[in-house]
Amino acid sequence: MSNAETEIRETTKPVTDDGDHDRFAHLVLEGYTPHGGEYVPIGNSVVEGMINATPVQALCGKVWVPGRDPQKYPICPTCKEIAASLGWSPS
Repeated sequence: MSNAETEIRETTKPVTDDGDHDRFAHLVLEGYTPHGGEYVPIGNSVVEGMINATPVQALCGKVWVPGRDPQKYPICPTCKEIAASLGWSPS
């Protein structure tokens, strides 16, 4: 049997989403205020997203339409790490 006739099959386990990302409260940067300047919005606000069912993007990259009470969930560890690297103090 030649190499051309040999078929090698690689079996991989499919990557599935276990839903853990939905068990966190995510941090969203809605805008910023430059030194000595006025507030500059950079995306949809969480409140706007809840009212208008428009998606927002968390610091960790998750995009979703907010619709639940974030006080009931712990802060996303990735969002928290990114916020800390920016000098914020997420609690």
